[in-house]
Parts: sequence; C-alpha cells; structure tokens
Amino acid sequence: MKTNRLWIRAAGIAGVLGGLMLFTGDMLFYYHADSTNLKLNMGNVSELRIMLSGLTALFASWFYMLGLVQVYYAFKPAGAKARNAVLLSFGAILIAYGVIHGAYVAIAVTSKLAVQHQLDIDTATRLAVKTNLLLRLFVYPAFAVLSIVFIMQVWKKKTLYPRWIILFFPLVPFVFRGLLKKALSGSALVIFDGGFLNLILVIFFLASTVALWNINDN
Repeated sequence: MKTNRLWIRAAGIAGVLGGLMLFTGDMLFYYHADSTNLKLNMGNVSELRIMLSGLTALFASWFYMLGLVQVYYAFKPAGAKARNAVLLSFGAILIAYGVIHGAYVAIAVTSKLAVQHQLDIDTATRLAVKTNLLLRLFVYPAFAVLSIVFIMQVWKKKTLYPRWIILFFPLVPFVFRGLLKKALSGSALVIFDGGFLNLILVIFFLASTVALWNINDN
C-alpha cells in the first residue's frame, strides 16, 4: 500500500494550523496593546474572548494530533522502539497542550473576578495557577524522552528527516527563550511570551512539512 504524499503534506499543515489555533487562543487570553502583565490582561478581556480561547484548545488538540501522523511517517525507517517512543511522548505532549490551555480558563476567570471585585489577583488565582503548574510537571519527562530519541535518531540518519530539522525541534528555541525575551518589549513581548510554546510548534511543523514535501511515496 502506497503512502499518499498529499496526505503527508496535509498532516503537516494540520499541525501548523493546530499551533496557529492555540496561538490565537493565547492572544485571546493575553493580548492587550498597553500592558505586558499577562495575568492582569486576562482579567481585563471580555467573557467572549475567554470562552473562545477555551474553545481553541479542543480544535487545536485535534489538529495537533493529525500533525503527529507526519512525524510518525518520518520515523518509519527507525526501529519500532524509537518510533513508538516518539509517537507516545510527542502525543502526550500535544494532548497536554490542549488540556493545559483549557485549564487556563480557570486562571482567566479568577483574574477577571479579581479585577471586577478589586481583589488581589495573585491570591485569587493561586489555586488555578498551582493546578496548572501541576499539570505541566507530567509534560517534562515526556519532553525529555522525545528530545533524546528524536535528536539521536535524526542525527544518525535513521529517519526520513534531514539533519537540519534538529534546528527547528522545539528544544532548540526553548533553550534560547530567555535570551530572546530580553530583547523584546511592549506588544511584541506579549505576543512572544504569551504564545511562545505554540509558536515553536508552528515552526517545527512548518519545517517538518518543508522537509517532507517532496518525499517519495512508498
């Protein structure tokens, strides 16, 4: 059975769209032209923006998982253990993206109530923030496994990816996040800081799609 190149391209584009959807959700939470305080910005957005942002988590998760089909295809030449490790760890991370973003609705709602009733915003959001951070703890081991297996297999040329894809793997921009953040201010800082985690996946899936665009059907 031949793999249809069109479907491989479509899977990558789905991953890009998933990232753009969740980035839009980030901006619905965070963007404010005159403030770089993300928590305060969430407290000042409309109820509609909070609802729409929460909705993006569902659709983006679906599109992200479709994007994973392309990564799985790229790892077909690798051993079954490496391929399954990438599939499971990357899948866990992409699902977590949607869950954690959805959980941000609690932070946004409590921030909004704090602003409306003149409460201390950090105190009001403490439980929601602690829950969100707890969810993130389960992502780090998966990201460690993914990073090690992905980079090693690509470097050894055990996959259909060229080695340059490593430059666009999420770990690389993540390492330089702090340095890049220091160079920004104002609205650019809000866009970067608020949407960073989804932007690095947009970049990855875009690079992945370019790398596999003309891959031979097999």
